[in-house]
Amino acid sequence: MIALSIALRLAQVAAAEPANATAAAQPDTAPAHSFEPPAESAMPSGEFGKSVKLGEQIFLRTGEYAGKFVGNSLTCANCHLDAGRRVNSSPLWAAYVSYPAYRSKNGHVNTLAERMQGCFRYSMNGKAPPLGDSVLVALESYAFWLATGAPVGGKIAGRGYPKLPPPSLKADYTRGARVYAQHCSVCHGPDGQGQSSAGRTVFPPLWGDRSFNWGAGMHEIQNAAGFIKANMPLGLGNTLTGQQAWDVAFFMDSHERPQDPRFTGSVDQTRAKFHDTPTSMYGRIVNGHKLGGP
Repeated sequence: MIALSIALRLAQVAAAEPANATAAAQPDTAPAHSFEPPAESAMPSGEFGKSVKLGEQIFLRTGEYAGKFVGNSLTCANCHLDAGRRVNSSPLWAAYVSYPAYRSKNGHVNTLAERMQGCFRYSMNGKAPPLGDSVLVALESYAFWLATGAPVGGKIAGRGYPKLPPPSLKADYTRGARVYAQHCSVCHGPDGQGQSSAGRTVFPPLWGDRSFNWGAGMHEIQNAAGFIKANMPLGLGNTLTGQQAWDVAFFMDSHERPQDPRFTGSVDQTRAKFHDTPTSMYGRIVNGHKLGGP
């Protein structure tokens, strides 16, 4: 009887395999899960709660709480809005449930801590905190708490920045300058250097020495365009057209900024190795100047 039961079970599995294989070959059309992080009033107490709260403070005031790892005047919350909560602004809770993951940028599977190290190195134009450092532990604690109840490993709505379709017209510097002057300069300044108050950055610099460097993801025009379309002008997201978002992203990313820390000594070689994409302006000539050059 036991042998007969095993034989029947094996037959059932064999019969199911073609259907399962067919299902596996189909594209994933499952809807993305929606998610809302817990309210700040629900932040835990005790020692773990202290770490969560510290992570939030680092996120909001990065230069004050993690200054030795920061080389510009940006904060984490400048690109991950609403303290890392807002959908379509690369929310922190979505990052927590999406790692470990392979990244082509460095060619291996990254943990969340390693991904955050990259943020300090590129977006913050600083240096990576060592693994296990209290800064990374606090940020991971905050991310873990924000992700309370979020599905792990599946599709989740609002993760990252929206992927915009290509613009009808090729992105253009002059049109982007007009969009910037009309919609962006009031906050980020006519010169793109942002605004500060009482020593704190209120609106971040978008280019120049105090902004993100050429290795940051926001230097890629498609990333900047997706972020801008969904979130800018601040509080008025999705009011710009897709064309306007592409144009102003092109304009923003066509200005000089700090060097990519992976610089090989040659702009052309660095572009060929790290920036050989249609939406990276690194190494391109704009207004007679080779971006990334001296």
